[in-house]
Amino acid sequence: MRAPIAIIMGSQSDWDTMRHAAETLDMLGIGSEKHIVSAHRTPDRLFAFAKGAKAAGFKIIIAGAGGAAHLPGMTASLTELPVFGVPIESKALSGIDSLYSIVQMPAGVPVGTLAIGKPGAVNAALLAASVLALHDKALAEKLATWRKQQTAAVTERPEESA
Repeated sequence: MRAPIAIIMGSQSDWDTMRHAAETLDMLGIGSEKHIVSAHRTPDRLFAFAKGAKAAGFKIIIAGAGGAAHLPGMTASLTELPVFGVPIESKALSGIDSLYSIVQMPAGVPVGTLAIGKPGAVNAALLAASVLALHDKALAEKLATWRKQQTAAVTERPEESA
């Protein structure tokens, strides 16, 4: 069986952010495939990937994009699968440009938009896992355990320094 989640990005430099999605999925035991699919430089590759993603066995697409950030929206316009967009932090506008581009999709072409950078990549993976867990009891239990560990890691009081 093919991995249930595709992680796509516009360029190799986006991997610095998107690797956090892959690592989070790996931690939960969820397979993913990673692809570079640029909306601007490889539009034919984007069209082929997005139109064939469901038939290829993917359940969810996590799309990271910077700058004009058209990849998540274009992907969503070409597939019925859920698409979660991760804005990549840019040098010019710190990722605000990417965030605005992804979050301002017209009605009828939904993209779940996450935070800019690493937090968004991690949360995109957790959101995708939550969707898959709706029909996977073992995964639901892994997520519940992970969340309990997150809660337990928060102390009630700050540590005093000597």
